[in-house]
Amino acid sequence: MNLSIDPRSSMKQISDDPKERNLVKLRESCREFEAIYVQEMFKAMRKTVPESGLFEKKDMANDLYKEMLDMEMARTTAAGKGMGIGEAMYNQLKDQVTAQYNKTK
Repeated sequence: MNLSIDPRSSMKQISDDPKERNLVKLRESCREFEAIYVQEMFKAMRKTVPESGLFEKKDMANDLYKEMLDMEMARTTAAGKGMGIGEAMYNQLKDQVTAQYNKTK
């Protein structure tokens, strides 16, 4: 009995079709844009909370930690369907990518 696992079988297969590759890249770019947008939203929301000074020290390490935390929370929020911003952008732009591909053919 052969129980070996081919690691290539679990990798996401990207089509050899340039149009499909461009659409995959577009979806990833839209997802990243949504993550950046959500991160800026978190940053703006954090500025509205008054600092009590009880637990928070105002230093560079704490600020860096908060920025990294906001970015990871934003990436997690944007993963999958996210808030819908990236998906809406993708739906608007995919026709342009398809049209551009059809022109070059």
